[in-house]
Amino acid sequence: MNENELFNFESAVYSSLSEKLSKFTEPEDRNAAIKTAAKSVNLAATDEDISRVITDAYQFGPIDKYLNDPEVEDIMVNNTSNIFVYTSSGGQIKTAEKIANRKELNMLVKKLKMYVTNQSASEKILDIHLPNGSRVNIVDSPLGANITIRNFKAQALSIIDLINKGEMSYAIASRLWLYVDGLKVRPANLLIGGMPAAGKTTLLNAMFSFFRPEERIVLIEETYELNTTTQDNCVRLETSVDLNMQDLVKNSLRMRPDIIMIGEVRGEEAKDMMTAMNIGKISIGTIHASNARDVVTRLQHTPMNIEKDIIPLIDAIIVISQVEENGKLARKVTQISEISGIETQVLLSDLYLYDYKTHKGSNILPSVTYRDLLSKLTGYPPSEIIIEEQRRAKILEKLNQLGINDLTGINQFCREYYNNQASALEKIGLKELGTLPW
Repeated sequence: MNENELFNFESAVYSSLSEKLSKFTEPEDRNAAIKTAAKSVNLAATDEDISRVITDAYQFGPIDKYLNDPEVEDIMVNNTSNIFVYTSSGGQIKTAEKIANRKELNMLVKKLKMYVTNQSASEKILDIHLPNGSRVNIVDSPLGANITIRNFKAQALSIIDLINKGEMSYAIASRLWLYVDGLKVRPANLLIGGMPAAGKTTLLNAMFSFFRPEERIVLIEETYELNTTTQDNCVRLETSVDLNMQDLVKNSLRMRPDIIMIGEVRGEEAKDMMTAMNIGKISIGTIHASNARDVVTRLQHTPMNIEKDIIPLIDAIIVISQVEENGKLARKVTQISEISGIETQVLLSDLYLYDYKTHKGSNILPSVTYRDLLSKLTGYPPSEIIIEEQRRAKILEKLNQLGINDLTGINQFCREYYNNQASALEKIGLKELGTLPW
């Protein structure tokens, strides 16, 4: 086949495979499906032609290099006009590349549509998961398709990675560890607030290292983003045209969860989240908000409409933001607040605040409300819980020094620590820190 014939052949093959490849997890199964489709389209196609079709199916033209760049978080293809990328260090950047013409754009869309997992009734909006885990959204327009890709990180950032990037201190990380673990008796109900691209999902993912191995997590997302490889008993659910977030959150209560995790709380599912908290199921989620008070305000108003009296079921709010430092964008935990009660309004106890003028954060104050809850449930005096939190900050620092700083390595140590504190501390040379009287 000449190039024009090959282009038309590939176009027909990829069109016939629309929505078909998403069900295959193994490359050889996808290749076999492409080969079968190619034979169906043209029985006279040679092995060389089919091999070329298979190879080209995994090539996405000018965006390939960005899909393989770990620094690129998002890729934005504005039809044939231009291509932008978003990186954590440089923000939004216009690239030198663009899709050459509508013909090439349509071919790219056909390749992507082979992996469709969800589409609107009008078929004008598509959600796609590529084999490498990247998430794609396509929306049609008179000027052609507009494509947005959230790049999947094969190696998710760990809590120590975030410390090394300056997003938080060891003291903040140890507080998050305490919240997530809850000394085995009562993990905290948490909301992570922040504006778009602030790093909410990245922070939530980093916290996966701290979950206890015996906990069953039901994770609900609009599209899969989180890397859950460290947690064995984790059910991943995704919304669709037929199943909305509220349906899945409500149904999760029937799935015997220890923790219900919601990728983004934005609507009526908030009521079901609060119901889960009220019956003793731990809930963790992200929410669009610029500060802790904004989180509370959003919860109380349409479309969530949460009654003020039950908002204290949430133990703590963590806010992460993008800030400018020395002319560069940086992500920072900017606020940690615990909900301490109700008077005329929901009372927030600010335990940590970032100062945008000095670019410095305050020292994190000891937890009071949540610490006292743990003290009551464990029988440990509050002073012991404070000491344990300080101990965990030193552990994280030591793990970093030892090069144990990836998500899996931290999780493995946490499992050992939960099983036998003294043995785990001795293993990393911190036996002198002592342990809680388990």
